[in-house]
Amino acid sequence: MTKKIPPADPQETEEAQRRKIVARLARIEGQVRAIQGMILDNCSCEQVALQLTAARRALDKAFYEMIVCSLNNHLETSGDIEDVRASTKELSRLLTKFG
Repeated sequence: MTKKIPPADPQETEEAQRRKIVARLARIEGQVRAIQGMILDNCSCEQVALQLTAARRALDKAFYEMIVCSLNNHLETSGDIEDVRASTKELSRLLTKFG
């Protein structure tokens, strides 16, 4: 299954991107708190697992949005092709390590 990376909006500022990601993380935090409640309420393991999967996917999506943000920042500040290559190599390292 391939992961969909959201398209970058060239009009969106870095600050707007950060606010959007922080809002996503706040929603994920709410999901995790709800999962804690489910466990305390003795919900079935299958129901809890389903919600954990949803929270994990939401967190993965936030991670990929951060990678896109980083890529956009690198491309905007790159002066030449060597800068782009170095940025691409660094992002590849991050994806290999964390993705």
